[in-house]
Amino acid sequence: MTFTAKRRTAAVAGGLGLALALTACGASSDSGGTGTDVSDADFDCAPYEQFGELDGEEVEVYTGIVAPEDQPFIDSWAPFEECTGIEITYNGSKEFEAQLLVRAQSGNAPDLAFVPQPGLLQSVVRNTGAAVPAPQAVSDNLDANWSEDWRAYGSVDGTLYGAPLGANIKSLVWYSPTAFEDAGYEVPTTWDEMIALSDQIVEDGAKPWCQGFGSGEATGWPGTDWLEDVMLRTAGPEAYDQWVSHAIPFNDPQVAEALATAGTILKNEDYVNAGLGEVNSIASTVWSDGTLPIEEGTCWMSKQGSFMQANWSADIGEDSDIYAFPLPPIDPAMGQGVVGASEFVLAFNERPAVQAVQALLSSAEWANLKAQATGPGWSSANTGLDPENLESPIDQLVAETFQNPETTFRFDASDLMPSQVGSGAEWTELTNWVANDKSDQDVLNAIESAWPAS
Repeated sequence: MTFTAKRRTAAVAGGLGLALALTACGASSDSGGTGTDVSDADFDCAPYEQFGELDGEEVEVYTGIVAPEDQPFIDSWAPFEECTGIEITYNGSKEFEAQLLVRAQSGNAPDLAFVPQPGLLQSVVRNTGAAVPAPQAVSDNLDANWSEDWRAYGSVDGTLYGAPLGANIKSLVWYSPTAFEDAGYEVPTTWDEMIALSDQIVEDGAKPWCQGFGSGEATGWPGTDWLEDVMLRTAGPEAYDQWVSHAIPFNDPQVAEALATAGTILKNEDYVNAGLGEVNSIASTVWSDGTLPIEEGTCWMSKQGSFMQANWSADIGEDSDIYAFPLPPIDPAMGQGVVGASEFVLAFNERPAVQAVQALLSSAEWANLKAQATGPGWSSANTGLDPENLESPIDQLVAETFQNPETTFRFDASDLMPSQVGSGAEWTELTNWVANDKSDQDVLNAIESAWPAS
């Protein structure tokens, strides 16, 4: 389905930055929790003067993000459309990943595409010859607004093609602040403190952890998130990158140490599976159901991504019934590791209007507008984003974690590895690891054997 964002008529307010102008105008808030209506607010055209007058130009944005998540995007670039004269056509399709390659190879490429994985971006660039490098304005925005970890994920053979858009993180531990307070427990800031807390909960007569790996045909992916997070914390970012590229094998001793460390929680019969069963129940428990026992008062902690926030019925917040803390570091020398994902904005031509939209989407101004237009469930690693513009406490936590100078970000490894590994053998073998008590070494050997020869 194609959605065309019509240009809105709006008064132009002078003398203020874009995000500040929106705040000062007191734009109305949607009581339904879908963000702020930025399309009817006064705004400042100054941030867009650099693009000049491009009245009558049209730019197609092609993406797999479909209704109702499309509307906040459409609303967020309303000021840009009004000030530049560019009309942005939003084309959301559930067949995006397959059709993007088809369109690019057949000479019918969109102007811009929101590409969800670095691997797909690299494939499109290398196999179609249709994509074009990002303009200097995007490169400058990337330098200004993101940590250096991000550039490589939007680059192919050293050339930048796309800047990130939104972002989520997998590296959260969910808990109940009210339950912690009642029990006298404190949020751990190191791995050792987290293990000590787990032992204290066991001593107090409960199991501390709950988890689910179930996800239909994708069963096992939460296990990959556990392994990735621990690998980043025990082996460090350089070894993590070598693991992803197969410069070191999947059964390397560093990977074995990471899996064994994850197993001190996930395969510890004293720790799991709180409110759900024994260790083997992890495999058959749906991933979201594996975290919900916290809300039911039968579990204390569960590792799951920021997207888990959509599944709670209780209030979310630092002083509420449900909240999260970043999975703590294991080796202080490695810093605060964060594993997550993002989309990247890839262009297929160098028209000035297309480059203007691509630059817009990499800017701090747009990130703040998108935050105000969106309800819970969206955040960004853009350091120019004011977390206060995000509605959800979890989205604010995500933004603050990305903006922490101690954070080391790495993209989800299983998304970067060949599909035979990252979404094949790794899912299956990590499920066997908890379901059938398959040994660490046998699991790692089986995954390594699935790596394609070329």
